[in-house]
Amino acid sequence: MPDETLPETNFSAADGEAPSTAEGNQDPFVVLQNLQRENGELKDRLLRTLADMENMRRRTEKEVADAKLYGVSSFARDMLSFADNLRRAVENIPDELHKSTDSAITTLIGGIEVIERDFISRLARHGAKKMEPLGTKFDPNLHEALFEVPDETVPNGTVVKVVEDGYTIGDRMLRPAKVGISRGGAKSAS
Repeated sequence: MPDETLPETNFSAADGEAPSTAEGNQDPFVVLQNLQRENGELKDRLLRTLADMENMRRRTEKEVADAKLYGVSSFARDMLSFADNLRRAVENIPDELHKSTDSAITTLIGGIEVIERDFISRLARHGAKKMEPLGTKFDPNLHEALFEVPDETVPNGTVVKVVEDGYTIGDRMLRPAKVGISRGGAKSAS
């Protein structure tokens, strides 16, 4: 087997390394120090690269999870008007039709109510949750106040009427609830 030797590396004194010995060979101690320093730098670069990769993996996982949860936001926001229209249809059926003995009419009303409940549950399955603000303290982050109602029986700033339901998706607001709030009652506790 031929004698394999590593090529000689010519280090300059400007690099902080000792000059070659008289025979033209590097001082083994200096070569070892340089290799150890280079090894330390490479380990540091490797650890930094691994940390960057781990951070990128976590960021990507969070972005994918957010995309899954919030990706349907625009579609869900558009579908809320459909849910509102179903609710309006049920609320605007006259009482005499609700009490009707005609099976076709009661079946139609019941069918509309079932469709509304099913649609709301499907929205919930995809992360859109209906808020229940009635009786809670007004929160401008969750509610849009449309009017005030003089009412001495409830604390001031309490939601007493819901005009349009509000929805959240995940921890974000999809649509604020449009509400009427009380005015004139005792101050509400913070």
